[in-house]
Amino acid sequence: MPIEIETTRLLLRQWHPSDYPAFAKMNADPEVMHHFPQCLNTRQSNALADKFYQLIEEQSWGFWALELKCSRQFIGFTGLHYQPQQFSFSPCTEVGWRLAQAYWGKGYATEAALACLVFAFQHLNLAEVVSFTAVNNIKSQAVMQRLNMNIVGYFDHPALDRHHALAPHILYSLKQADFPGNHDVHGLSQSIHIAQV
Repeated sequence: MPIEIETTRLLLRQWHPSDYPAFAKMNADPEVMHHFPQCLNTRQSNALADKFYQLIEEQSWGFWALELKCSRQFIGFTGLHYQPQQFSFSPCTEVGWRLAQAYWGKGYATEAALACLVFAFQHLNLAEVVSFTAVNNIKSQAVMQRLNMNIVGYFDHPALDRHHALAPHILYSLKQADFPGNHDVHGLSQSIHIAQV
């Protein structure tokens, strides 16, 4: 059964058909996709949402749809993804996020990612969670730093030609032993509720 995670302002949940149009609009936004190789068309965006939905159905967790509790508005995704072999540092589980531009700068990515780390360390009992992005994606790196993640190295993304401008990536990591048990990261103390639905 899918896991849902509720934070102070957000709900991380299974994907709904009504999320797909907003997700497609987000994935077609050049600003949102600035640090990715290309924008996605509707077919590609829907296929990605289908993949996220199926993984949550199979294992109960994954890249969850992210909803504002106050308005029930879909604003993007945040979650965990297992990478068994793609990278030199695989197998690993990454925490990642992508939000519509209107919701940047409000702390939503940090709040949601923190909840994912609580789930990863306290429910899945993972020893380590990683996160990575293109080296010039300063905003995502700022989220990783707010989560107390540490830089562990650099690598070229294997899905991109090594001469591609976005190929150079930076790798962050957080180990379970270094994760604060009180859910408080840089003053972000919040109520987190995890349940199967």
